[in-house]
Amino acid sequence: MDNREECREFLTSRRAKITPEQAGLPTGSRRRVPGLRRSEVAALADMSVEYYSKLERGNLAGVSPAVLEALARAFQLDDAERAHLVNLAQAADGSDALTRPRRRRTQERWKPHRSLQWTLDAVTAGPAFVRNGRMDILAANQLFRAFYADVYATPRNQQNLARFTFLDPASRRFYPDWDAFADITVAIVRAEAGRNPHDKDLHELVGELCTRSDGFRTRWGAHNVRHHGTGTKHFHHHAVGDLSLAFEGREMAAAPGLTLTIYTAEPGSPSEEGLRLLATWAATQEATHRTAQSGTG
Repeated sequence: MDNREECREFLTSRRAKITPEQAGLPTGSRRRVPGLRRSEVAALADMSVEYYSKLERGNLAGVSPAVLEALARAFQLDDAERAHLVNLAQAADGSDALTRPRRRRTQERWKPHRSLQWTLDAVTAGPAFVRNGRMDILAANQLFRAFYADVYATPRNQQNLARFTFLDPASRRFYPDWDAFADITVAIVRAEAGRNPHDKDLHELVGELCTRSDGFRTRWGAHNVRHHGTGTKHFHHHAVGDLSLAFEGREMAAAPGLTLTIYTAEPGSPSEEGLRLLATWAATQEATHRTAQSGTG
């Protein structure tokens, strides 16, 4: 990915996103841009228009933390956007050269230690899994595999939630609020691109999805990023129906860049009963599979 272009488009998109009213500036009657003017951003960030214009052309190499913080304040960036801006600046500066390759190797070669699989398997009340920033599913418990049965049923998904969301029609049934899931998915992948700009597998994934999905391509061009650690999501599973599940996601200390996520249902809720039915369904499916395998062995 072209770092200068990434920097330019991110700054341009943030400038267009914030209105004069949000920035505490007079609106005026003859504005030609939807967001702020370059001169207004420069004033808010306490820098010259010429210097800000240089930054917006994608020249973030050598920019100090103080300047990045000034831009973050001017654009009213959230934590995820601030981190993304810093990552883009580090990539432009080449300061990630010593740290990023090591992290990429960790992700590409990482295999779940058997103790992690034991931990995932011990979670029996809800789906649990480990993913990377590309949305690859790297490890999961039985209930997660049953929960995301559509992902595992389609080999071309390659157990990747971004491919499933944008390339598999089943995702629109599984995600009742598909647009929200699509937005979140792209925001996670976009943030990963900022952290690991030289990840070849990520480049290939983005290229494939931009080519094959208008929905992904449009969202990718918006340059939105976000942290995704907790909340509630709604699903429709073909075997047990509607589920409303809370989730908690945490980065793994032993494998930076990988996230462990567990879904749970409110105690006593219909969704909790749905997860119990799903566990029974999963056990039945597993028993049927083993019987079929023994019969053909």
